[in-house]
Amino acid sequence: MPSYTVTTPPSEPLIGSAWIWMASIAFLLGLLALDFVITRRPHEVGLREAVGWSVFYLALPLVFTLVLWAAFGGTSALEFFTGFVVEKSLSVDNLFVFMLLLAGFAVPDELQQRVLLYGIVGALVLRGIFIALGAALLQAGAWAFLVFGAILFATAIKVLHEALTGSAFDRDVSQLRSVRLLRRLMPVTDDYRGPRLAVREGGRRALTPLAVVVVAVFATDVVFAVDSVPAVYGITGDPYLVFTTNAFALLGLRALYFVLRTALAKITHLDHGLAIILGFIGVKLVLHWAHGIWPAVPEIPTPMSLAVIVLVLAAVTLTSLVARRREEATPEN
Repeated sequence: MPSYTVTTPPSEPLIGSAWIWMASIAFLLGLLALDFVITRRPHEVGLREAVGWSVFYLALPLVFTLVLWAAFGGTSALEFFTGFVVEKSLSVDNLFVFMLLLAGFAVPDELQQRVLLYGIVGALVLRGIFIALGAALLQAGAWAFLVFGAILFATAIKVLHEALTGSAFDRDVSQLRSVRLLRRLMPVTDDYRGPRLAVREGGRRALTPLAVVVVAVFATDVVFAVDSVPAVYGITGDPYLVFTTNAFALLGLRALYFVLRTALAKITHLDHGLAIILGFIGVKLVLHWAHGIWPAVPEIPTPMSLAVIVLVLAAVTLTSLVARRREEATPEN
């Protein structure tokens, strides 16, 4: 059997030099600080405010794509944009879970954006850790592509099963392991106390329901990181591009939630589409591994990946709208 040398996809050499990493992280921290300032005064987010910030956070990755194109060429720019589309799609799916948690814990409207912001910060930290682990695995050997592919296949089957059975929306959030453990460790107040996570009550420290829902969001962030990082490594092997696609996809989630929370319920086939996308990227990873051993095995180029992803998302959006209209047109018995 011929030897296999692990290489990154076409964006090699890696573009994330030390100063680029530092500048990017500083920019990211600045945006997070801005979000904390915005959410410092609890208030109900209006549609106009949410749309304005959503447009801002969608414009940032487009500008970044142009910067990459000018500085490093079209390959890196295309890999970033394709990875961003994948991550944004998965992030929108994550909003379903956030919606479930916020409703299950009856989070007041004025506190919802603070919970989402905590969730985004936790997701960024966890994905940074998983990205570093993923890079180490890729350097360790070609078997990492098979591991990532297996994770994506398993996730695709799980997502499709939940979509077909509706089990994703039948979960009792109070039965989450993280929530039950937290309530065993510390007392929890019966009501929210503004944006405070803990208070002193009866001479002892007690958590507020806000702290409980934040822990539940962090727990789901772990699952999301396991799913999303292998997916974007199927697009590019550059850890810097993997990190930036995740960061740009997550940053706008707080505002996007308030724009889409009504529309999300109408995109009923989104999970079906995400299962197809995850399975497709899993195939792409396996083919990449096989190509290193048997060069005759074809690889899936990034432009084709982008086309497939966009077509799948467009198709499930269209079928969801058609199904919704048929449901609304059907008279109730």
